Amino acid sequence: MAGREEGQVISCHTVEQWNQQLQIANDSKKLMVVDFTASWCGPCRFIAPFLAELAKKLPSVIFVKIDVDELKSVASDWAVEAMPTFMFLKEGKIVDQVVGAMKDDLQQTIAKHLPSTSA
Repeated sequence: MAGREEGQVISCHTVEQWNQQLQIANDSKKLMVVDFTASWCGPCRFIAPFLAELAKKLPSVIFVKIDVDELKSVASDWAVEAMPTFMFLKEGKIVDQVVGAMKDDLQQTIAKHLPSTSA
């Protein structure tokens, strides 16, 4: 997986894949939205199609999904305690966070961190 698929949510199944996406986001200086999710989490399943829709609409944003049960170490590194948690990263630093399946909050937080030309 050398390139990144624009317009879709990228699922990371290994720490290496996660590190690779983080590096791509850092190098590109793009906004990265990380969805910390779990297969057993109802609200996570509810918000997933909405996130996929946002990814299609906003190819300039990198969307990544992390299953907290699959990548426990990544979830604990980022101090994730509730699902879904959305972390907004720029150059590897957390610039914002939304906890819960709240479509409006998610959309507004993304818009807030996009350059004004693409908002």
